[in-house]
Amino acid sequence: MKIIRALFLLGVVLTVAACSNNKVTTPIYAWEGINPRTDMEQLSEKFRFWKSQGLVGVCIGSDNPTLVSEAAKRAHAEGLEYHAWIAAMTRGGHPHEWYTVNRLGQPADEFPAYVSYYKTLDPADPEVRKYLVDLYSGIADIPEVDYVQLDYIRYADVILGRGLWDKYGLVMDEEYAPADYCYCDDCVAEFKEKTGIDIKSVEDPSKVKEWAQFRCDKVTELVNMIAEAVHAKGKKVSADVFPGPMSLSYWMVRQEWSKWNVDMLFPMNYNDFYSEGADWLATICKEEVESAPAGVPVMSGLFICPDWQNKDKVKDPENSGLLPSEMETAVRGSLDNGAAGICLFTPGRMSPEHWDALKKALN
Repeated sequence: MKIIRALFLLGVVLTVAACSNNKVTTPIYAWEGINPRTDMEQLSEKFRFWKSQGLVGVCIGSDNPTLVSEAAKRAHAEGLEYHAWIAAMTRGGHPHEWYTVNRLGQPADEFPAYVSYYKTLDPADPEVRKYLVDLYSGIADIPEVDYVQLDYIRYADVILGRGLWDKYGLVMDEEYAPADYCYCDDCVAEFKEKTGIDIKSVEDPSKVKEWAQFRCDKVTELVNMIAEAVHAKGKKVSADVFPGPMSLSYWMVRQEWSKWNVDMLFPMNYNDFYSEGADWLATICKEEVESAPAGVPVMSGLFICPDWQNKDKVKDPENSGLLPSEMETAVRGSLDNGAAGICLFTPGRMSPEHWDALKKALN
């Protein structure tokens, strides 16, 4: 009996030790861009360091197959999941007919809204759809790629986040014509055929709910076409989305992502862009988790302040972000309201104080 009892106690000890060694950790991801000048050895060093800080995966921005393949191999060598992060709609150099047209009749390739790279493709255009399906499914063919990640899969912001109004000298209390897309002949004609409404004859198109839904549906159709093609290759799809969806992304950029057939969602919960504090992440994450398709995890995107000791002097939200002292509020607000993990924009902005604060928030 003594031998049996001793073996039983040994089993308990070993079981407890095994459980402690397999502690469930919160998934942490990060966005990072690469280009042909990127030093791949240095990239591997970054991957190694990020892994030591608890990251489980990286979202790497490039659609160059050679670069993607090499970066993905190096990520896997360090034990990291690889998401091929690729912009969808903001692409220059394509046929003029592929681009969205604003309410003034101006094409986005010649009159981009806000910034020069907002040359937004038309998600309803059949040739655009074929081009993007081929682009993403081609990247999915790379063996080391785990996910293709959809970014800028939307229209241009018809309304900017409140924190960006001063930067662009705007008061966006309604939908203004220069950033309201797409009024190309094909979209207008299809909408009229479906609803009987000639949207160009309407005094205030923003009041026509069917018009907003029509454009949301065009983005959703494109996303699901891409997802079907990528899934057919045995790969997964993640997507960077605006917060919401119904409180913000639906009406700001026509993303009704609750209807998307993707495998992981990365809402960009950049509180400074909306003139909100870090505590806002609790509220927005609750909406996002409740809105996500069943079984699809939400990774709360955090915008990190690169020069955090001088944040009070920064006027541009795009150079602002979370202080180390705000990390716990942002992280716990996200996770306690159902987010499966977080994603950092970007790990290069993370100071030692940020990393320490992140570890504290997760313990």
